[in-house]
Amino acid sequence: MASQYEVEHNVRLAEPPSNTRRINMSSFFSLLHRVTDSGTNTPHNNPNATPTLPDVANIFRLLQDQMQTLAATAPTDENRSFLLDLVSSLEDDINDPPTRLEGVGQEFLDALDRVNRKKLGQEDDCAICKIPYLEDQYCLVVELPCKGRHQFDLECVGPWLRSKGTCPMCREEMGKKKAVVVDNDGDEDDMDMIYA
Repeated sequence: MASQYEVEHNVRLAEPPSNTRRINMSSFFSLLHRVTDSGTNTPHNNPNATPTLPDVANIFRLLQDQMQTLAATAPTDENRSFLLDLVSSLEDDINDPPTRLEGVGQEFLDALDRVNRKKLGQEDDCAICKIPYLEDQYCLVVELPCKGRHQFDLECVGPWLRSKGTCPMCREEMGKKKAVVVDNDGDEDDMDMIYA
C-alpha cells in the first residue's frame, strides 16, 4: 500500500532496506579518521595537537554501542553471549583509554585473505552479525591470520580490528604482518638466465 506522501507527491519511494543485523559504523570511521593509528594527527587548526583521551574513548564507545545493539537482537544465546563479551572487553578501554589505538591499519584490512564464495557453505555465517554469508550477493568474507583462521564479514570485523587489533574470537594479536617467504635461490637462477 502506498503511503500518503507517495500519493500526494506522485512518487514511488525505494523499497525499505531488508531487515539486516549488519552494523552501520559510519560515525565510528569518521571519528577514527580524526584519531589516526599513530595517535598523533588530528584535523585541528594546530598541526601539533594530539587527540584527547575522550576522542579515543569515544571510538570504543561507538563500537560498544553497536555491539550492544546487535546483542539486543541476537538470534541465539551463544551469539548474545559472544557479543556481550566483546562489549565487556571494550569497557576498560572506555574507562581508561589508551594514549594511542592498538588496532591495525587500513593496509592490514586490505591485505586480509578473502574467502572464495565457492568455499562457503549455506549455513556458514559471521560470528558477529550471524547473517549467512551467501545471503549477500556481494559478500566479502575475510579469514584472519590467527591460529583459528576465523572468518568474518569484513564490514563487521573491520571496526574491531581497527580499534582493538585482535581477533574477536580468540583475541590473538593481529598487528604482526604475515611473514613473506623470500626465495633467494630463484633470484640467482633468473640472473643466470639473463646472461644465457
